[in-house]
Amino acid sequence: MGTLRLLITGSNGLLGQKLVLECLARGLEFMAVSSGPNRNPECPDSFYRTLDITDFERVKWLLEEESFSHIIHTAAMTHVDACEQNPSLCHEINHIASVQLFELAEKHRIHFTLLSTDFVFDGILGNYSETDSPNPLSVYGTSKWLAEQAMLNSSYTHWAIARTIIVYGKGHAINKSNIFSWLIQELSQGKEVSLITDHFRAPTWAEDLAQGCLSIVMLQATGIFHLSGPETLSIYEIGVRVAKFLGVSENLIKPIDSITLNQAAARPPKTGFNLGKAKTELGYCPHTIEQTLDFL
Repeated sequence: MGTLRLLITGSNGLLGQKLVLECLARGLEFMAVSSGPNRNPECPDSFYRTLDITDFERVKWLLEEESFSHIIHTAAMTHVDACEQNPSLCHEINHIASVQLFELAEKHRIHFTLLSTDFVFDGILGNYSETDSPNPLSVYGTSKWLAEQAMLNSSYTHWAIARTIIVYGKGHAINKSNIFSWLIQELSQGKEVSLITDHFRAPTWAEDLAQGCLSIVMLQATGIFHLSGPETLSIYEIGVRVAKFLGVSENLIKPIDSITLNQAAARPPKTGFNLGKAKTELGYCPHTIEQTLDFL
């Protein structure tokens, strides 16, 4: 494989932070980049650079100055309704910047892994495998699918797409809360929460996702991989499972229909992934919700 050195984009995000920790634990060489200062106290400043991934000249300069064997591209605009309300910014970050980074990876012969999403699907089928056809319903889903297509249609084959679903876990100064931290906070204080019964997801523990991404790197794997939690549940059922774990009354969770939320972006009603390929080719073995809640 030669000298292994990773570039981790979006290192201030939850997955980015877990990738940094995994690299440190494994003694892997890496550089972490995010917009703004380093918000992860566990990431040494000497391994960190501030980088706006939409600043093409700056990104290009970095890849000319520094040598990398792999890029794991986690940086993205992921707030689905914000993407719907600001489509040009969403496409600039998720589509255009990703394609430019991929093209630079090709130029420098770097293995490139793009983090993508279950929102590339329309949610009619559920339990999606890597060979199922995307049909995104939102600006966010479309921006990710367009980035994927640039790779799928390229003559350069040294890439992987890692699609995932609702990433959760504990991180430092994360500017986007996840459903689990919110549920634990509200339910442990005895507060009622309203959760939708008609959307189904397979929530993914950030540690599991980081392990899956690094398996792609270490195995030089290529192609599309579905990396999510092992169980597909309604958002309401997720709340019930957390309540049971905390030992609080399930009556705190009120069932509602998604239409009552008036969300700007359409969501796929049922996703969830067939994990067979990831288990076979990557040795991917994700944890159940209950196995992870002590760590949140």
